[in-house]
Amino acid sequence: MLEKTKTPGFIALLVATLLFLILTRSFAGTFGFLIVFGIPYFAMNDLPPYATLQEKIGKYAFLSVCTIIFIFLILPILVIIPLSFNAEPYFTFTEGMMALDPSAYSARWYADILRFGMTDPDGTENWWNDMWNNATWIRAMRNSFFLALVSTLLAVVFGTLAALGLSRPEMPFRSLITSLLISPMIVPLVITATGMFFFYGRTMQGIIPGYENGLAQTYLGLTLAHATLGVPFVIITVTATLSGFDRSLIRASQGLGANGWTTFTKVIMPLITPGMISGALFAFITSLDEVVAVIFLADVDQRTIPRQMFSGLREQISPTILAVATILVLMSIALLTTVELLRRRSERLRGLSPG
Repeated sequence: MLEKTKTPGFIALLVATLLFLILTRSFAGTFGFLIVFGIPYFAMNDLPPYATLQEKIGKYAFLSVCTIIFIFLILPILVIIPLSFNAEPYFTFTEGMMALDPSAYSARWYADILRFGMTDPDGTENWWNDMWNNATWIRAMRNSFFLALVSTLLAVVFGTLAALGLSRPEMPFRSLITSLLISPMIVPLVITATGMFFFYGRTMQGIIPGYENGLAQTYLGLTLAHATLGVPFVIITVTATLSGFDRSLIRASQGLGANGWTTFTKVIMPLITPGMISGALFAFITSLDEVVAVIFLADVDQRTIPRQMFSGLREQISPTILAVATILVLMSIALLTTVELLRRRSERLRGLSPG
């Protein structure tokens, strides 16, 4: 890293940054220019000595374009993090925030997640019960995590069974069945949600005991809807894991006298577990972020976090939405990082990458 500061390329980067500052007279723009073109320079691996100047410029230009695309995609997500600490009830950066004034920043909107909707937010008696039962965002979080956990469990069970069946070469109409099972991922979600609304609301009336009016506006209906949207992710990830599976291991297990359950738990399951966990994480994130199906199927008491955010943007704009969004972004980053680590572990187990 330090060696690159002694090269002609680094001097050229500094000269270009200085010229940009002189022409624009903007320190913020110059800082952005330095980030956009400095990251590719320090991230670029050393090319062989015989590389021509054209090859070096082409490599640097390629990394610069990739950096610009990455910043373009990630910046709208990351910008909400500092906005969530705005001391004022605005969705924009105030002058104090731009000047890095500590008084312009506050965690009040994170505290508002616990207080908004409470009967007596400043009281001390039964404060926890009041927050747990009456705080609007807390109730939305309870609904979201309950639906996400239960629907993810159902999606993993059904998706794994489907993937195991579809992985068998003698399975008839395998391509057609696969297309139908992953169709909730392909078909526009508003169409899927509309079909669920009419199916759960009208077709299911009087069929299930205790649900004479159908499954619409019930937790069971929402759970099944979220599980339906999560199953395709489990099928894809488990099927990808099974693509490198040696089926002779199953025959060897059966030849040694193991029954079907023992073969699954001792031979198949340990190898497909990374795919199952990856699919479960994708299904969990999908359920946690789902809003269209909730709009069609949920009752007022069944509002989830995305549904509450959607309502908040329409009814009462508050930076509390940004605080909740920040928590969801950080959670999604943690889950996706886990997915990537599991993918690498799966590749090592199958011998596709060095340990």
